[in-house]
Amino acid sequence: MQLRNPLGVHALVWAGDTSPASVAHAVAQTARTGFDLLEISLHDSLNLDVAAARKLLQENGLKVACSRGLAFDADVSSADPAVVERGAKLLHDSLVITHELGGTHFTGALYSALGKYGAPLTDAGRANVVGVLRDLAASAQDRSMTLGLEVCNRYETNVINTAADALRLADDIGADNVLVHLDTYHMNIEEDDLVRPVRLVGDRLGYVHIGENHRGYLGSGHLDFTAFFHALADISYTGPITFESFSSAVAARGLSNDLAIWRNLWDDGEDLARHARQFLANHLTARPA
Repeated sequence: MQLRNPLGVHALVWAGDTSPASVAHAVAQTARTGFDLLEISLHDSLNLDVAAARKLLQENGLKVACSRGLAFDADVSSADPAVVERGAKLLHDSLVITHELGGTHFTGALYSALGKYGAPLTDAGRANVVGVLRDLAASAQDRSMTLGLEVCNRYETNVINTAADALRLADDIGADNVLVHLDTYHMNIEEDDLVRPVRLVGDRLGYVHIGENHRGYLGSGHLDFTAFFHALADISYTGPITFESFSSAVAARGLSNDLAIWRNLWDDGEDLARHARQFLANHLTARPA
C-alpha cells in the first residue's frame, strides 16, 4: 500500500556526526531500512561535505530535511545584538546547506539556543526572534523552501513550548512558508493530549517528529500514538513523518549533554529503525482514510 506521507529517520539513529564516512553510513542504512527521507542535524555542519552528501542521497533515491538548534553564544532570542547576529548567520548558512543538499524543509529550534534557560523570554528577545526569522523566511521563500518551528519542551527552550505558542510566533513572523513542527516527545511533556494540538495547527503543520516518551523503541513507552495518527488523518496531513531517537551509544558527547541523553537506550540502530519503519507504516495504514 502506498503511504500518503514520506517516512523519515533522523541521522542520529545511525551516526553522531556528519563526517563523510558517517553520512555515507546514514544514507545507506536509511535506504536499506526502507525510509524515504533522511533528516540531517546541522549541529556538525562544518564536517559535512555537502556535494558528496547530495550525490549519495540522489543515488539512493532519498529525500532530505535538515534541522538544528542554536547555542547560547549564537542565540537569536538574546537581547545582545552581537549574539543575535551570530545566530542569524548560522541560520542563513544552514538554510543554504539544506538547499544545496536538495532539501525543502529546514526545521528545528530555529528561534533559540537548545538548553535550559534561567528566566522567561524577554520582549526584546522575542522581537529579535521575529525579525531574524522574518528575514530567514524571505530567503527560504526565494529557494521555494519552508521553515519549521519545532515546539520543544521547557527544559530546552523558553520561546515556544506548545502548539499555540508556535502559532502565535508564526503569526507574528507573518510568512506563509513558516510552518509548525510537532514532536510527540515534546508534546508528551507540554500538551494536555496528543490530539487537540494537531487539530489546532491544522493545515499549518509542516513537519512531524515521532518519538517515544523516553526516546527509545516506539511502542515501548506510554504515548497514545493511535490517537495522534488519527488526528493527523483528521487534518489530512501529507507531510514528512520522521522517527527521532537518541542513545548515548551514538550521539556525540556535546549533543548528548545538550539533550540530556544520559542513558544508552539502544545500541542497534538498524533493529531500532526497522521496528520504527514498520510501526509508522502500521499506524498510517490503520488510521481512518
